[in-house]
Amino acid sequence: MSSVKLTDPPSVAEPDRGGDRPTGGDSALSRRGFPPLLGAFASVIVGTVLIGVHASFYGNWMIDDAAITFAYSRNLADGFGPVLQPGVEPVEGFSNPLWMVLLALGKLVGLFDHGTLFGVPDYVLFPKGLALLCCAAILALVYVAAKRVTPRPALVTLIAGAVLAVNSSFVIWCFSGLENSVYALMVTALAVVILCGVNSGTLLTAKVAVSAGAFAALAGLSRPDGVIYAAAFPIVVALFTRRGGIPAAVRAVLLSAAGFVVPFGGYLLFRWIEYGRLLPNTAVAKAQPLPSIEDIAKAGTVLQYAGWLLVAVAIVCLALVTQKPSKLRAGVVALLVPFGLSVVAFCVLQADWMGQLRFATPIWALGTLGGAIVIAETLRKARIRGRVLLAVTLVIASASSISGFYTQGKNYRATPKTPFCSVVERDARVTNGVADLLKLSDSAKIGVIDLGGMSLVSRLQVIDLAGLADRVIADYLRTADFAGVRRHVFDEVRPELISLIGTWDTTLGFAQDPRFEQEYEVLYRSPRDPAAFGDVGVWVRKDLVRDPALLAAAQDYVTTETEKVVAANAVAHLRSCGDQLRPGQTPAR
Repeated sequence: MSSVKLTDPPSVAEPDRGGDRPTGGDSALSRRGFPPLLGAFASVIVGTVLIGVHASFYGNWMIDDAAITFAYSRNLADGFGPVLQPGVEPVEGFSNPLWMVLLALGKLVGLFDHGTLFGVPDYVLFPKGLALLCCAAILALVYVAAKRVTPRPALVTLIAGAVLAVNSSFVIWCFSGLENSVYALMVTALAVVILCGVNSGTLLTAKVAVSAGAFAALAGLSRPDGVIYAAAFPIVVALFTRRGGIPAAVRAVLLSAAGFVVPFGGYLLFRWIEYGRLLPNTAVAKAQPLPSIEDIAKAGTVLQYAGWLLVAVAIVCLALVTQKPSKLRAGVVALLVPFGLSVVAFCVLQADWMGQLRFATPIWALGTLGGAIVIAETLRKARIRGRVLLAVTLVIASASSISGFYTQGKNYRATPKTPFCSVVERDARVTNGVADLLKLSDSAKIGVIDLGGMSLVSRLQVIDLAGLADRVIADYLRTADFAGVRRHVFDEVRPELISLIGTWDTTLGFAQDPRFEQEYEVLYRSPRDPAAFGDVGVWVRKDLVRDPALLAAAQDYVTTETEKVVAANAVAHLRSCGDQLRPGQTPAR
């Protein structure tokens, strides 16, 4: 393979006049009667459709944690404020304020949490449709970036769309109901703004600096770890600024900091006033540990998931196209900075129980953008023999990666993590029914682990035993004080009902605490099967079922209705759970 010598990249202090901007490919396409705009539109649409087709493979499935944000957005739009349930103490049990606000806006305009759209429940269609729009916007940004550094931007965009479409981790989490799609969009927008600034010599202008800071802030408002991208612009400026441009560089970094601090700092102020914390309550409950040197090994899981051979090909192409100074090299270096930060963020975060590399979504977006560019440019610049060798290697590497993606996606579809409709049907509606049977008031409390579906449908006050939306329990869990959790639950809160999943009764120490057996009667306990959706237990406070006939009726009701849901989930766990979700619903409604 041969390299082509290009001119040195322009200084960041000297705007580019377009002397060697790679527009020849677009001009050639135009001369052949294929307008560049049409190529851009077609490549984005085709990639988006491919992503949507893969997303449809998982049906109406969304993770239960997504419904926590749904509940906050519902209450915000309905005028109750950003709370889990109307009238409860404000606790920030979500960690994605930007996504929450977008969902609340959807509810305000009648597109979310109202009924059905085109025959599909809008609590399914709107989040997934919004995710698809974010994916389309990511591909549009890919085209913008590719047009700056390669004469084949439509081809690069098409490749990127196809790669993202076959990546099970990217598709699963973008369409899980969580914030991954908008998070990836904000990080990609930041990277493309920086790349364009470097390419055009306008990196130090106020427009680029403030835009970079603002997109970094939006990334931080999409996920807590997104704050790391505030470092992207200063790092790129440090890499590209020459000695004489230091004053301008300092000014640009300060402008970028202002672009970050104003929106993100504004939300921090709101958080302190509304919730009394500087960190989201979710971060307190999860007790993120300090990073260690061993965390670096987590990067290997990303390489393994993507496919070692495909990653190796991309690295070789990267080395080939960055041998000599050029606009392409400058652009790729600019991309590598936010990409590196995304890898650091992934490695620092503690492992996530949801699987499928949930925190790697920005890595997939930025890695695909950079990889598509360097591979396409290597193919273009190589001699015939080099092209054949690279093409054959790419086919083999792609086949290996696609096989891995297919296996991952197929396995996840068969046993997805905690479908939120399973929680709605198995936990919320069933416990609503038993609460009606026991004639409990709406002020009665239920302690739960799976919070999302419960917060949307339960008519009882939900106590989050996992601490995400409970300030007191979060503080106990932060220091692993499980005795404190039990003291708070059994001596102070005393919920009328408790619903636990998996082994949480032993994790929290309930099973070993004599107060649990003394004060609570089991209504239902499934066989211990961590892989089953029905691995659940329901308990009632004994003083509410002193009549043996009432206890027997409650046990029979919970057992019958729970096992119906479990049986249905064995064959249809990717379904929705009704046209509307409202507090107080029971299995009979």
